[in-house]
Amino acid sequence: MQTTTAAAPPSSCSSSAGALLPFSTTKSPPLLLGRSSLPKFGRQWSATTRRSLFLSQYSHSHPHSLPRSAATLSRSTKRDPSPFPFTASTHTSSSSSSAGTTAATAASSIPDSGGGGGAEGDERAASAPVVGTLQLGALLALWYLFNIYFNIYNKQVLKVFPYPITITTFQLAVGTVLILFMWGAKLYRRPVVSYSKLVAILPLAIIHTFGNLFTNMSLGKVAVSFTHTIKALEPFFTIVLSALFLGELPTVWVLASLVPIVGGVALASFTEASFNWIGFWSAMASNLANQSRNVLSKKVMGKKEESLDNINLFSIITIMSLFLTIPVMLLAEGIKFTPSYMHSAGLNLREIFTRSLLAGLCFHAYQQW
Repeated sequence: MQTTTAAAPPSSCSSSAGALLPFSTTKSPPLLLGRSSLPKFGRQWSATTRRSLFLSQYSHSHPHSLPRSAATLSRSTKRDPSPFPFTASTHTSSSSSSAGTTAATAASSIPDSGGGGGAEGDERAASAPVVGTLQLGALLALWYLFNIYFNIYNKQVLKVFPYPITITTFQLAVGTVLILFMWGAKLYRRPVVSYSKLVAILPLAIIHTFGNLFTNMSLGKVAVSFTHTIKALEPFFTIVLSALFLGELPTVWVLASLVPIVGGVALASFTEASFNWIGFWSAMASNLANQSRNVLSKKVMGKKEESLDNINLFSIITIMSLFLTIPVMLLAEGIKFTPSYMHSAGLNLREIFTRSLLAGLCFHAYQQW
């Protein structure tokens, strides 16, 4: 008995696909955009991905019939000639190609904002040095401003009230009040100081006390300009003390730069009309004390693992210097900053107090700067 096998009728899907998509080939089944016609692993694709696949193949046969936006989207997927092969044997390769198609589609559909961000980053990077330079210039200007007003008010007070130890104690007291307010109001972190650290800071506080005291003694004896002319020798003392205590030997060029400084100070000293040996040696002792404090602070605090920052270190030195200066003031000058003494000396207490307060504020401000 002869059996005949009837030919399978043409698939409706194929005929419909042929009607809709005339570019279908025999190498792979036609692409249907319906969710149910996709394989299981392809159903999870987004609508954007399926649309990009359709536009990619449709643009092969109708490149001029697409809108401009659609043509742009399809061109992003032309790099992969077979973005979605629907065969079981190529399941692995289809995953990698689909990932590339999705990335290309996302890149073409998202506006290019990287250039703008990069430009903004370049502008910020280019403006950072300018901002840093402006900040440094502002700090230097404030340092000079506070220093100038400190010298003016301090000289006015010392001219009529010749008690440099009392004035030094008052200035340290003003700085101590500011420091305690700064810590109490939590404007700056209060340090945790151990006993061993206080012992290490004590020599710095003693030197700091002598430095401020000698500065006020010099300002009370000679002109402000001459005192600061002598204090121009601070780089000389810094180099000498750094070589002695830190072992940092200067170069020949650094030594050569000191020649005009030393020569200029010597020339100014010989021609100074208000020259006074007490004022001269007080300014020299101030240079030695202040630069010794700077060098020793680097030597002592540099060895500590929990070293203090500059602001807290100077704050602790100021407070310790106040307690060191009070007994010296009582023994050497007594209590002179009182209304009865000011009245007996014919001085205006309010004016002296105001100028001393301003000098103390400026002193602490420019020292902290």
